[in-house]
This record gives sequence, C-alpha cells and structure tokens, in this order.
Amino acid sequence: MLLYYGAGWLVQGASTLARSLGLTPMVIGLTVVAFGTSAPELVVSLVSAVKGKSMIALGNVVGSNICNIALVLGLTAIFQPVTTSRIVIVRDIPLMLGISAFLLLLSFNSVIGRIEGVILFGGVIAYTWFNYSVAIRVARTTSKPTAAGNVPPAPADGMMRKRWFQGVMVLGGITAVVAGADLLVDAAVSIMSALGVSEQVVGLTVVAFGTSVPELATSVVAAMKKEMDISLGNLVGSNVFNLLSVVGATAIVRPITISGGFFHSGLIVDYLVMMTVSAMPLLMMRRDLTISRGQGLILVGCYAVYVIFLIL
Repeated sequence: MLLYYGAGWLVQGASTLARSLGLTPMVIGLTVVAFGTSAPELVVSLVSAVKGKSMIALGNVVGSNICNIALVLGLTAIFQPVTTSRIVIVRDIPLMLGISAFLLLLSFNSVIGRIEGVILFGGVIAYTWFNYSVAIRVARTTSKPTAAGNVPPAPADGMMRKRWFQGVMVLGGITAVVAGADLLVDAAVSIMSALGVSEQVVGLTVVAFGTSVPELATSVVAAMKKEMDISLGNLVGSNVFNLLSVVGATAIVRPITISGGFFHSGLIVDYLVMMTVSAMPLLMMRRDLTISRGQGLILVGCYAVYVIFLIL
C-alpha cells in the first residue's frame, strides 16, 4: 500500500509540474510518469543491494519488465484497446529492445560491475535529456495560436498549481516508497527463507509484481481516461528506466553478481522471455497502431504461462 500510494503521490505531483511547464502527454508518460512508477523498483533494488541480496534486485528488474508488458499492458488493453502514435513503434519500443540486448551482453560474465553501472546510469540521463529536448522543440513549433491545443493545459486546481504543494507531494511519495520498499524486501527475504525459494525467483515474481502495482494502476486509469499516450508511454518509459537507472544505480552501490552464473542459473531464459514479450507490442501494433482486447488476452496469457513455468 505504501508503494502504491507513494508512487501515486509522486506521479501526480511530478506530472502536474511537468504539465505546467508545457510538456506533452507522451513525453510525460515516457519520462516523468515512467520515473515515478519506476521509483519502487529503484528503491527496492537499492535496498536489496545494500542488504547483500543483489539477485532480488536483478530479478526485480527483469520480472517487472515482463510484468509491465505482458500483464499490465495486457490488462490495460482488455479494459480499453490501446492506441499510440507511430513514433513509439519506430523509436521507443526498438530502443527498449536495444537496451535489453545491451544488458544481456553485460550479463554474460555473470557480473555487472560499477563501471557498467555508470554506463547504464549515464544512459538514463541521456534518454531523459533527449525526450526533454524533443518536447521543447515540439513546443516551440506548436506555440502558434492555431496550435495552442497541442500544449497540455495547466491544471485548473489552484492548490495543485502551487509549486510547494507539488514538492510536498513528491517528497511524501518518495518517503512512502522508501518505507514500502524496505518492508517489501524484508518480507520477500522472509518468504524466501521460509519456503526455500531462491532470491532470483522471489525477485522475478513476488517483488516484481509488487513493484509493478503503480504501473498497473497508472496505465489502467490513464487508458480509461483515454490518455493512451500516457498509458503506453508509462510502460515503455518505465522499462527503459528499470534497465538503465535501476540496474545502473544498483551496480554502482554494489556490483551485481549472478549466483550460479548467468547460464547455469537459468537467468538467460528470463532475459529472453523479457525481450520476446517486449517485442510483442511491436508486432501487434505494426499495422493499425492498436492493441485490441483479444491481443490483451494473449499478453495476459503469456504472463500466466511464464509464472507457471517459474513455479514448476
């Protein structure tokens, strides 16, 4: 509950601030909302690394990315078919796949060190700056009176317009997320010890689903409000943030050692599942830029099969 409400406050405060600066819904989804909903993954992974449970951290990222696309996007499409712009198909999803492949290469030696962590974290800074630069360029070209509707309106609520209130929401969200992350990691470790389950599986399932709750809530609500760009942008952006900032920051705090080796631990299978699932929206949306309810059911079915595979 702390992760859920904390991420909600963080997203609401940050999104309101971003809209007041004239950022478009897609950019808000790819950056501000994506970072906000990735905050639980980031904090949980950092806490796990500090406590010497690095496989929970890595499993959390891989499992969350699978959950975001297969379960969250699937359920969102079941509630409301998801439509997006072509730029997501030709730029953002391929970028997500490319970063996934890069992380796969980094993991071959079963260690993600501090230098590799710095490279990954530098990537998220470049990604955020690129999206912000594009947003500013678009805002300048559409700042004519006839195109005023292209710029997101400032929030009508006078209280939300106040910068100090937005800051309080962001700080309150961060505090709740940190507290929730600490509780979640301790509980996950207790479950792991009691049932004899590996860190990897706990990270891929229990922790991954718990930290994906904000993405699920945000994307479903955004889709029901017809804010499709925020919905899909949130998921794609969140996965990019997970791969770059979460893994990068965790490796900087403490190098991630893959217990049992990358191949013998079976983690390579989870990586391949993540990349396959991430490519499915690209195939589904290549013609009409829409994921239908039937395709949403397929995505949810894939997640169910994956979880059964992990349990077995």
